[in-house]
Amino acid sequence: MPPARKRTRNYDPAKTRAAVSAQFGHVRDAVLALPREALDGPTRLGTWTVRELAAHLTMALDAVVRGLAAPEPAVRELALLDWPLATATGAAGIDEDVRALDAADLPGLYARVAGDFAQALAGADGERLLPTRFGAMTLDDYLVTRTVELVVHTDDLAAATGTEIPYDRQALAACTRLLADALAAKAPGGAVEVRIPPYAVVQCVEGPRHTRGTPPNVVETDPLTWIRLATGRTDWAAERDAARIAASGERADLAGLLPVMG
Repeated sequence: MPPARKRTRNYDPAKTRAAVSAQFGHVRDAVLALPREALDGPTRLGTWTVRELAAHLTMALDAVVRGLAAPEPAVRELALLDWPLATATGAAGIDEDVRALDAADLPGLYARVAGDFAQALAGADGERLLPTRFGAMTLDDYLVTRTVELVVHTDDLAAATGTEIPYDRQALAACTRLLADALAAKAPGGAVEVRIPPYAVVQCVEGPRHTRGTPPNVVETDPLTWIRLATGRTDWAAERDAARIAASGERADLAGLLPVMG
């Protein structure tokens, strides 16, 4: 019998909107505080410099602005849980868009995008469809994906600059949960329980379903380690060797299922 299909998690639209704005504010403050020479430094994202990464972070919000300004698509093409796996096809196009941005005036770019985002969201219907790089989605769903973009790249920026950047709790929670649910959708089942306290617990991988007591196969890690694993910033073996993953049970090895996002 195939595993039961899990219900899609609900996200509070008002909290998601506030989280996206808050995390963008944290990033903006960090970027504008960087010395000019730091902007030319390398990142772990191929050939992107810190300046290009900083510019890319504005695209998380600008994509919403442009989507709301475009004609509304006729049909929904992408559900929220489809988005993480769909992103694997977008790397080349994203790189082209980043290099086309004018990142010479980062303060001006961040101010413009923040203003345009606030204006575009004012009164916008969360069920409104908007075109995205990977297919038409509802605004509410697309805003959840913005928490992933912002949190993941906040971590990239911190790694590149050695800067401590705050994480909005709601943004970190939404990002963690969406990537955990994407793993469960990629490998449906109940043989392994993945715990990412305090934000998410999911069951995945085909096999005997656990119903009560201590599960025989358990994986536990912290949110940022999970996010790095789920997005390919690090690998299973390295994090387990560093004791940032606790895994028990003969099936508690997720290496073959990671990353879940391209």
